[in-house]
Amino acid sequence: MKYLFSDWERLKAVLIDKSLLLLLDYDGTLTPIRESAFLANLSKENKDLLSRFSKNPGCSLAIISGRSLEDIKGMVGLKGIIYAGNHGLQIEGPKIKFESQVSPRLKLAMRNIAQDLRKRLSDIKGALIEDKGLTLSVHYRLVRKKDMPLLDKITSEVINPYRVRNKIKINSGKKVYEIKPPFKWDKGKVVLYLLARQQFASKDKKVLPIYIGDDVTDEDAFRAIKNKGLTVFVGKPKKSYAQYYLRNHNGVQSFLEKIYQIITVGCL
Repeated sequence: MKYLFSDWERLKAVLIDKSLLLLLDYDGTLTPIRESAFLANLSKENKDLLSRFSKNPGCSLAIISGRSLEDIKGMVGLKGIIYAGNHGLQIEGPKIKFESQVSPRLKLAMRNIAQDLRKRLSDIKGALIEDKGLTLSVHYRLVRKKDMPLLDKITSEVINPYRVRNKIKINSGKKVYEIKPPFKWDKGKVVLYLLARQQFASKDKKVLPIYIGDDVTDEDAFRAIKNKGLTVFVGKPKKSYAQYYLRNHNGVQSFLEKIYQIITVGCL
C-alpha cells in the first residue's frame, strides 16, 4: 500500500474526465471511531461536501455500512444518494430499492440469538447488543479487558449451535462481532453490482469506482475492484487488498475535497 498523497500527481490524471462511482464506508471513514456508535455524527463540513457530490452529475455517491439502512440514512441525512445498510443486505437510492430475502425461520433464529445474548451478557459492563433486523452486532469497545474471555465464551456458546447448522455466520470488526445470515453476499458483491448498474447508465463513458473504508468487511470491496478502480484503506498501513492508505478521516476529507475540485474544475 502507498500513502495516497505521495502518488497524487499520477492519480490526478486518472481522475480527470471520468464518471465517478464514489463508495464510502461510514464509521472510521467519514467519522472517527467513537466509544459508542451513537456518537459517530457526521461533521457539518463532511455533510456539506457529500451534499455537493450528490448534486454533481459527474459522480454517483453510495454509503455502504454495517449499520441498519434506517440508521445510516439518519446519520448521513442526504437525499438523492445510494445507501447500503447491513453490509449491503438492504440498498436504497434513486431508482433502486433492494432487501435480501430472509426466511421467517432465519429471522426467528436471529431474534432468539439477540435475546439470549442480551440476557447472558447483561452482567458484562460495556457489552452492547445491536439488533439491526437482518443482522446483529456485539459491541465490546467498552468492555474491560479482563471480561473479554467471558464475553467470547458466552458469544460462542450462543451462536455455535446456529453456526454449525449454517444458519448464521460471524465476522470480527473493530471491537465488534457481526452476526449475519449465511448468504454469499458482502460489500465486494455490493460494489460490483452498483458498478455494473452505473456503467450501464453511463453508456460508453468509463466509470471509475473509488472505494474508501477502514475495517475488515471493507477488504471484500477492496479485492473486488482492485483492478477496476481506486481502493483506499483508512488507518495505519497494514496488509490489505487496498492500493492506497490514508491515516484518518481527516485525510479522507482532504482527498474528497481534491476529487471534487477535479470533477468540477477539471484539474488541481
